[in-house]
Amino acid sequence: MSGDVWFTILPDGESGVAAARLLRPWATKAITHHSGRPWLLGSWPDGQVTVGAAGARRVAVIGRCPVTADALSVRAGQLRDIGDVERIAHGLTGSFHLLASVGGSVRARGSASGVRRLFHARVGGVTVAADRSDRLAGVIGAAPDERLLAAHLLSSPLPYPLDDLCVWQSVRALPSCDALLIDADGRARTQPWWTPPEPRLPWQEGVPAVRAALAAAVDACMADGGTVSADLTGGMDSTSLCFLAAREQEPSRQPGTKLVTMRWQSLDPENDDAAWAARATAALTDIEHVTPAQDQWPHWYSDLTALTGDAVPTDEPGPWVRDGARLAEQCRLMTVRGSRLHLMGGGGDELFGTFPSHLHDYVRRHPLAAYSRIRTHRASQHWPLGQLLRQLADRRTFGQWLTAWAEDLTAPRQPSPAMARRAPSTAWGADLLMPPWATRDAAEAVRSLIEEASAGAEPLAPERGQHAALACVRTGGRGLRLLDQVTSRQGLGQAAPYLDDEVIEAALAIRVAERSTPGRYKPVLAEAVRGIVPDDVLRRNTKGEYSTDFHVSLRHSRAGLVELFDDSWLARAGLIDDAAIRASLLGVHPTPEGLRSLSSSLGSEIWIQARSTLTRPPSTATTPITAVTEGAP
Repeated sequence: MSGDVWFTILPDGESGVAAARLLRPWATKAITHHSGRPWLLGSWPDGQVTVGAAGARRVAVIGRCPVTADALSVRAGQLRDIGDVERIAHGLTGSFHLLASVGGSVRARGSASGVRRLFHARVGGVTVAADRSDRLAGVIGAAPDERLLAAHLLSSPLPYPLDDLCVWQSVRALPSCDALLIDADGRARTQPWWTPPEPRLPWQEGVPAVRAALAAAVDACMADGGTVSADLTGGMDSTSLCFLAAREQEPSRQPGTKLVTMRWQSLDPENDDAAWAARATAALTDIEHVTPAQDQWPHWYSDLTALTGDAVPTDEPGPWVRDGARLAEQCRLMTVRGSRLHLMGGGGDELFGTFPSHLHDYVRRHPLAAYSRIRTHRASQHWPLGQLLRQLADRRTFGQWLTAWAEDLTAPRQPSPAMARRAPSTAWGADLLMPPWATRDAAEAVRSLIEEASAGAEPLAPERGQHAALACVRTGGRGLRLLDQVTSRQGLGQAAPYLDDEVIEAALAIRVAERSTPGRYKPVLAEAVRGIVPDDVLRRNTKGEYSTDFHVSLRHSRAGLVELFDDSWLARAGLIDDAAIRASLLGVHPTPEGLRSLSSSLGSEIWIQARSTLTRPPSTATTPITAVTEGAP
């Protein structure tokens, strides 16, 4: 199915019927409550929604979940009330939204990572939820929030805690750990549905659960049969998924399931991804491997005019536009081979590595072991001792760190030699700065958002290492969500099995310090896939680096980038200085750091240029609605 994929959730009351009338210009499909009133309106491909029913009780999963309507109906029959949904959903695998309609009440939630997300707004006087914020913005006539657009210059997808804010005025994002409950009168409240695990398990005890969860996540991708494609970059994350997907005779798989792999080649001859991908390819026999030649694969920032000339397919700005031409080519190469879903390794680094912030916790819990680890890292990476000690001595709370971050948003970058070593930050998060082309007004807008968030925000976990992992999982999940919106529109969904709830739960239950050890690369993941992935492939302890690709791409697309920011909407809105961004684009950048925020600013500029087409329905006439049951009895 091509075109936007989306759905809205309506309350089971007469007020919901009135709201449905306002949404119908966009919708092509509908599913009803037991009462016959509209429950779901939207557009989705066949098989995207599975509904189970038992009497007046309805349960639906929307997304990737290998459960039949009959099996879901059995679970619906075990449902005592609307607050009982998570119990009867226990054991469902994949990546999906979970909905229920019971006795006039509606409950809905997404996924822990934010890959599946929900938004809500008042439509016709009642609360309506949707998986796309622009659908709600369109029906209520909401405009983008310029403070949030300023924040998207900082990082996009937004970092925690700004990531729970919506770029559209009067539309609210549901926190990924919360469920939304809507009564028959259209009033709504939230309640938690997921709590991150305590990282208490030794890695040896945690590996079996990781292996089972990861296998189930990949099986959920393959369960519908047909052709599935996957990245095969040579990295451990994507390579492991390819071997899991290539397993044969899995009970959940339909006959005729086929795997196609894809790898694009770096422009850097020193990048060893190609060598490791070749090892994996040699072991994955009877599988089609697609590797476009370097001159056939688009550069980053290529063909931006194709994006500005059409409605941007995402409901919020995102840095994916850097890869817009590549995503289009990926969709072409994979869909022509019949692929319906593309697997990527996103989430592997977040779950099976450790962030430097874990050292802040480790040195307090196990000082001798931490000293040994720090000494090993310093010897190999030449961290300055004084900087590192100051980082480790920092005792700021999460709220205090947020306040300090807000104060330093426009702090001048300290120039340093290209090869100078710096100690890594062990703070609660990255001290992201506004780009040098951001205006003072933009910086003040972002500062006010962070200060508001610091008043009530709590860390995602009590200790910094686990908090950092969870924050990065959320960032990765919301980035994947935007990629899926782009490629699903062209008929190719995106999946990142590492970001499925069951995998996150299993991986984050392992002690933070044991997810990565000096001298071993991603030991938990390596042990979880041992026997499935060949040992010689698991011996890799390096990671590809892409500075050469950045420099070549910038040189190739510099003129187009400069032209795009001429008469910039962001500049006219007072958020960027177009002369400053022009100077940055035309300047010399020994490393990519000088243009770290370029993709975010570019994504915001292209998105806002197309904002009028994002909120306009396809026609003013009522679109014919197909009433579907999606397997419900």
